[in-house]
Amino acid sequence: MKKTLYDYKDIIKKLPIKDKYTKEELLIEDFLIEKENNIEIYYAPHNEYFNQKAKIFIVGITPGFQQMSTAISTARKELEFTDDINEVQYRCKVAARFSGSLRKNIINMLNDIKLNEALHIESVSEIFEEKDYLLHTVSLIPYPVFVKKENYTGHTPKLIKSEFLMKYIYENFVDEFKKIENYKEVLLVPLGKAVEEVLLKLKDDGIIGENQILIGFPHPSGANVNRVKQLEENKENMISFIKNKF
Repeated sequence: MKKTLYDYKDIIKKLPIKDKYTKEELLIEDFLIEKENNIEIYYAPHNEYFNQKAKIFIVGITPGFQQMSTAISTARKELEFTDDINEVQYRCKVAARFSGSLRKNIINMLNDIKLNEALHIESVSEIFEEKDYLLHTVSLIPYPVFVKKENYTGHTPKLIKSEFLMKYIYENFVDEFKKIENYKEVLLVPLGKAVEEVLLKLKDDGIIGENQILIGFPHPSGANVNRVKQLEENKENMISFIKNKF
């Protein structure tokens, strides 16, 4: 069963009110959901708000520590003023979804392949703001995953080969995806190769339709030094795919 803010609100309320937390403050037993060898999965209220009417799914692997910190910081502040958990979940999502330079890179790259034109908007930034009814951001694994206390990148171990991690995809991501209205029509934007591989497997399983996955979209992290080159190599195919899609 998915863990939610209802389960963790009292633990979060014990934290000091801060804009950012350290790993020493958050990667603690109270927030640990499950572990296997050196893989640890922790709680964060990052993927609980659900937009049932979304037309675009931007899909990451797992929230990183920055997103975890932002989501918990947002929850801690909001819980001072309200007991409306649904509203707090929404605010956590808005604050933490691909926060920081990741979001900026995603917007620039999606503008570059003309998603903004296909949606008849000035910039893809609008779907993170006033037009966020079009967008659902989601992680294949809804909680932050760390390997030796570092952000899990999908490669060590390889996500598609890890039964421990793949069970979260079948139990959480697939279930959520199928709740979307017209889920076989949604555009799926996988952030990087590891996510793309999993989505293609779900396509082979018959869960995702043939023309839903934007193939070749690079991971937007600044650590991915090849992202500009990868975008250029796949740009024309992605522009064509989006044009046909919309």
